[in-house]
Amino acid sequence: MPTYDYKCSNCGEIYELFQSMTDKPKRKCQYCGKNTAVRLIGGGSGLIFKGSGFYITDYKNKKPIESKSDKKETKKTDKVSTAKETAKSSSTAKSASSD
Repeated sequence: MPTYDYKCSNCGEIYELFQSMTDKPKRKCQYCGKNTAVRLIGGGSGLIFKGSGFYITDYKNKKPIESKSDKKETKKTDKVSTAKETAKSSSTAKSASSD
């Protein structure tokens, strides 16, 4: 339920009322009792978070995102190192079988 600002045109008092959005605007002033109160138009209070949580880091990725170029370089180095390991293991197997 929102808080509305009212101003009495008779006594000049400005006050707040906590009321439902479906309630009709109050006319009776809380201070002087005359039916001259007018609901003021406000900009609103904005968004208010209450309680724990709602931090910017709550939804942040845990590991950094790799760019496409980084992924391509990783694949290239993986292929080169795999080819070297394959060649090394086959030469080791040949020398072991010749003994």
